[in-house]
Amino acid sequence: MLRRVAITFAYYWLGRVRKSLLRWAVYFLVALYGTCALVLLSLKVFSPPSTSVRLQRQLEAFFTARPYTEQSTFVPLHRIDPHLIQAVVAAEDARFFHHYGIDWVELQKVFAASWRQGRFVRGGSTITQQLMKNLFLTTYGSVFRKALELTLAPLAELLLSKERILELYLNVVEWGPGVYGAAAAARYHYGLSARHLSRGQAARLAACLPAPRTRIPQRMDYLSAEILDRMQSMGR
Repeated sequence: MLRRVAITFAYYWLGRVRKSLLRWAVYFLVALYGTCALVLLSLKVFSPPSTSVRLQRQLEAFFTARPYTEQSTFVPLHRIDPHLIQAVVAAEDARFFHHYGIDWVELQKVFAASWRQGRFVRGGSTITQQLMKNLFLTTYGSVFRKALELTLAPLAELLLSKERILELYLNVVEWGPGVYGAAAAARYHYGLSARHLSRGQAARLAACLPAPRTRIPQRMDYLSAEILDRMQSMGR
């Protein structure tokens, strides 16, 4: 009898704990997405003073006692060379102007490749998803981060124009150790302004984006040639 009462009592409290955890999880998600929505609305007008990835790099440098300096200058889209804009779209998200934050065609390819290889294959992230990662998340891979990217991307597409998303991405993305955005990247790698890049230089910079802290444009011969081919096939 006492055992039955104890089990009933335990189930009762476990149920209450589950309900409490579920309620707090809902509160957390509402607060998270509400905050992100407010930030995205502000980005329609204002430029981001920093990003979560930049904060991540600052903390990594602090805890490892490594020297760290940042280079970043926000420039409007019309002051970024069209070659670089075209190269980044060709390299990172060829269907950028035709989806709403999630490229289902690419995701299907990733799922199919993951199934064949028996392990998760990275890829399929759109420019919008990568912007969400830079603004709100970190570079540390996890299923939770991927889920947030996927769900925040349509919200960004709803609140921001394609041009603004592209402008923000090109200004916040990491392009080298402490180098953020197209203006800083052009200056750091080529000693030029972002407005005066050749087609080849733009393709080499775009080729660095999947691994910007280890790749340098001068070694991107093969990948930059692929990007130039993609640009040509896209009529750019």
